[in-house]
Amino acid sequence: MNPVDTLNLDFRALGTFLAVLDEGSVSRAAVRLGVTQSAVSHTLERLRQALGDPLFVKSGRGIAPTRYALLVGPHIRQILADLQALPAGPPFSPATADFTFTVAANDYQRDLLLPGLVRSLRQQAPGIRLHVIPSGIPSAEMLRRDICDLIISPHAPEATDIMQRGLMADRMVVFYDPARRPPPRDLTDYLKADHIALVFGTGEKPALEGALKARGLERRNVVTVSNFSGLPEFLRGTDMLATAPERMSRHLLRDFAWVPLPFEHKPFTLLMIWHSRNQNDPAHRWLRNQVNAVAATMNGLNE
Repeated sequence: MNPVDTLNLDFRALGTFLAVLDEGSVSRAAVRLGVTQSAVSHTLERLRQALGDPLFVKSGRGIAPTRYALLVGPHIRQILADLQALPAGPPFSPATADFTFTVAANDYQRDLLLPGLVRSLRQQAPGIRLHVIPSGIPSAEMLRRDICDLIISPHAPEATDIMQRGLMADRMVVFYDPARRPPPRDLTDYLKADHIALVFGTGEKPALEGALKARGLERRNVVTVSNFSGLPEFLRGTDMLATAPERMSRHLLRDFAWVPLPFEHKPFTLLMIWHSRNQNDPAHRWLRNQVNAVAATMNGLNE
């Protein structure tokens, strides 16, 4: 391999390399960067000459990274992160911080974890404002385009520039109003009942719907809501069923009884998800630690 020609390396060129590595496509990388495909191809050619490696080769109708590209990717990502941190200024101080932190979370995750985060912020960092937006089924673009700083969801986008950390486990259970009906006796009773179902505002359905379909099972959804907050008032005083995370029995669905699902369905893990460019940012890291501390306290209470 030739010695690295540093004159052909710059911040933008390395960013282009990472975009192609993340997207697995020159065209998609161009869209992400807001440049032409030819500009991306030209930059890749400069990098090939500077680094002495093809970096990406044809694979079927697409491209695949070389072994060298896969090995050097994390190092380049760290170099760019270090360069981005240069103008960060003095070390982060929670007591004097003054900015808005945007978290994408659906109502289940929002009500479960974020009130505890706000209490921590008011005590330790009163100048940090929390802005909460719905996540739906989150995409990597939400983080890449700075739509939000952090996502809390059981659904992590699969991308090499997206980081994640597990917060807590949960499972889906069946809620019902014990004043109006007994619990479903078995799978047949569950499927025959009328259900309140969830479809996110963006049209995505929870994983449970796909699991039922994969088993060839069908239930009667007579009410569909766009978030879990819609469940209690529809469930109250009826003989319908609502399938929701068990931890909701501690807050939103505390007035109802619940039983396990009458069929096997894998538990899930709530994840904290962020973009790799914020991995070493001191303010972002401090806020992630606060979210993790809230989850750890809740896990301890449930032991």
